[in-house]
Amino acid sequence: MVRDTTVSFLGYEMKNPVVPASGTFGFGWEFAEYYDIDILGSMSLKGTTAEARYGNPLPRIAECTAGLINAIGLQNPGVAAVIGEEIPRLDKVYHGKVIANVGGHSVEEYVTTASAFNDCDKVFAVELNISCPNVKGGGMAFGTDAKIAKNLVYEVKKSVTKPLIVKLSPNVTSIADMAKAAVDGGADAVSLINTLVGMRIDIKTRRPVISVRTGGFSGPAVFPVAVRMVSEVARAVDVPVMGIGGVSSARDVIEMMMAGAGAVQVGAANLVDPYACKHIVEELPAVMEELGINSLKEIIGVANA
Repeated sequence: MVRDTTVSFLGYEMKNPVVPASGTFGFGWEFAEYYDIDILGSMSLKGTTAEARYGNPLPRIAECTAGLINAIGLQNPGVAAVIGEEIPRLDKVYHGKVIANVGGHSVEEYVTTASAFNDCDKVFAVELNISCPNVKGGGMAFGTDAKIAKNLVYEVKKSVTKPLIVKLSPNVTSIADMAKAAVDGGADAVSLINTLVGMRIDIKTRRPVISVRTGGFSGPAVFPVAVRMVSEVARAVDVPVMGIGGVSSARDVIEMMMAGAGAVQVGAANLVDPYACKHIVEELPAVMEELGINSLKEIIGVANA
């Protein structure tokens, strides 16, 4: 029996639910030298801001048991270069549609950057990153206050013609309440979780490893937290949910979908193994057969009943 790995997210038909997460897959074309990236369901592009950003000073990566901390700081060439150079380059090696991930320091910057993708056919949805823990004057500041988040989403939604996904921070008291605020503001879907705030100290120098002290902790260690939060949000809102957080295998993808995710982003695993998404896509049918799953659409949210 042929196992059906296809899913539909915000009206876009994907051949499978596997989506490389923003910040872990560049602008996609970089991975085409490793394998045929056309096998992917979609991808979330590197976080984009209105103007080019260098990001945080080095060092900005710290290894951890079962994960890593990053404080890249939204390094990117700016939205004009992303649309004019990066996406056309990607289009030569990946023929599906993608998600544009947008960051910012102000409501105005979010609106400007997100609306720039309105006429970009390659992009089927915009992912609003209100949860980045390692940029000053924005990022997670928008994602930890429900009223501020709702207002930001509302303002962006007025100017954006693409479906709007809001990426949620786990660094809150109630992620369900934040999801509700995003939906009240006009979000068409939510994605979660972004990274947890973490820190490492170099015990020889007695100083923080990361130049800006803290960063975003991701990897297999956060997976149980992510599954719990995806389940909570899926039960709290009536919009599609994209699950993120520590996913590194086909079994993880299925577990995340059972928690309520309609599609699943793979993040830190790509930094450890550039073939991670390829392996997951290839493993899915066999794991589905083992578990008696004929179609992935049938298992979305089954654990929430």
